[in-house]
Amino acid sequence: MSFGASFVSFLVSSLSWMRTNDDNAMMTFEEEKMQTACDDLRTTEKLCESDNAGVIETIRNKIKKSDSQRSGVVVVDRLQRQIIVADCQVYLAVLSFVKQELSAYIKGGWILRKAWKMYNKCHSDISQLQETCQRRSSVHQESLPTDNANHNAPVENGVTAEALDRLKGSVSFGYGLFHLCISMVPPHLLKIINLLGFPGDRLQGLASLMYASESKDMKAPLATLALLWYHTVVLPFFALDGSDTHAGLLEAKGILQRKSVVYPNSSLFMFFKGRVQRLECHINSALASFHDALELASDQREIQHVCLYEIGWCSMIEMSFEDAFRSFERLKNESRWSQCYYAYLTGVCQGAAGDLDGASGVFKDVQKLFKRKNNQIEQFALKRAERLRKISPTRELCILGVIEVLYLWKALPNCSSSKLQMMNQVLQSLDDASCRGLKHLLLGAIHKCHGNMKDAVQSFQMAARDEYGRQINSYVQPYSFYELGCVLLAKPETVGKGRSLLLQAKEDFTGYDFENRLHVRIHSALASLKEVVPQ
Repeated sequence: MSFGASFVSFLVSSLSWMRTNDDNAMMTFEEEKMQTACDDLRTTEKLCESDNAGVIETIRNKIKKSDSQRSGVVVVDRLQRQIIVADCQVYLAVLSFVKQELSAYIKGGWILRKAWKMYNKCHSDISQLQETCQRRSSVHQESLPTDNANHNAPVENGVTAEALDRLKGSVSFGYGLFHLCISMVPPHLLKIINLLGFPGDRLQGLASLMYASESKDMKAPLATLALLWYHTVVLPFFALDGSDTHAGLLEAKGILQRKSVVYPNSSLFMFFKGRVQRLECHINSALASFHDALELASDQREIQHVCLYEIGWCSMIEMSFEDAFRSFERLKNESRWSQCYYAYLTGVCQGAAGDLDGASGVFKDVQKLFKRKNNQIEQFALKRAERLRKISPTRELCILGVIEVLYLWKALPNCSSSKLQMMNQVLQSLDDASCRGLKHLLLGAIHKCHGNMKDAVQSFQMAARDEYGRQINSYVQPYSFYELGCVLLAKPETVGKGRSLLLQAKEDFTGYDFENRLHVRIHSALASLKEVVPQ
């Protein structure tokens, strides 16, 4: 499952705590239901967009026509409706990003532009009202004994400090989520989005989500889930803070510790506990947490699916191929997100477990389940399944397929030394010229996980020189240049060479599998370099 799809699933799962069951339709990722969700969001927008005068203007107009209490109710109501409109636009943008298509990224960016304007105005209006409230509260407290101070005392326009705090929490959720959505956009599209009129500040987004998480607004649980999703899914997947997959784990553990008392039986919080344990390489503990989350989500099919997905991945990490096969087979049969992708994972795990006839049958199903021609994950699954079907799969080639997806989804660092050694032995036994470059790329990644940088560099160099298998494994060369560059960046004397290789990987290759994914990682690596060595 893509990181965007997983977040939409979590987002709407948690919305179901507070809203109607219609929201659950968004979690199935079926085109028809996704369209229905979009229509419902647009209908909500229209309901809230009537009487759209500015908040400060409303205060000035209403304050003379009615008492301050009524004026305050009007102001709070209008701010809330404007925030809801902006929230709907952000949800629509996230739904667009899930499609992972160029046109969807552009459409999502345009929707976010409208949301940003509304968030920015609401944030400015609320901040202005808070400043007024604080000034008048200070004057009021100076003139009264401490015991008589009242947090709910209205300011001149009738809006209480408590109402403003709640509104600030409400707008901060969308504002923070907005910035994280921008961080999902590939760098070459980010320039276009910046031209549309808004910046993207990841730290500001995180700070806003933290404010929303600790607020009394109804979206505080959503802000908490968004923070957990960011720290345990986005950071390690895109290496936004460099290559360290443990970045953000302390923040995630702190959030889980604080919120465990509030949500002791939450399947989602149990799920994120498992994510933290997996990133800490405590795979058996992670599996136990995911199984607990699966049981707690007995009446929530979509949460069960994300738990099954993680159980499958942890099983692949442990090289427990039969367990992984069972999880992915169930997802293939039950999920509507990407049956093509799940079928490929089912096939390679089934073949890795030794059932080659069964795997061959599943690889044939991949073609039938291929639906989204512009989806890079389904394109990858189709090409890999077609190749394995034509050459008659062996157990070693299926294990190669498992190791490959573990590498591409940045899960190799979660593997134990013993499992990495077993993978090394399987790769060393392969002598197929068509996958020689891929073999050396994966060996380099395993050496890197073991800390054997000399062997890693040698393997990456051999992968980068592979021309024969370039047509079959088009991403191997650019990824090899990226990996070499990251290794060289670690030494002051080779920083220049490392930077050059990263730029070469970015500029000299195009049209390969997971190109956007690599561009995001290159962008993050170069940005981290600028922070250490100002340009």
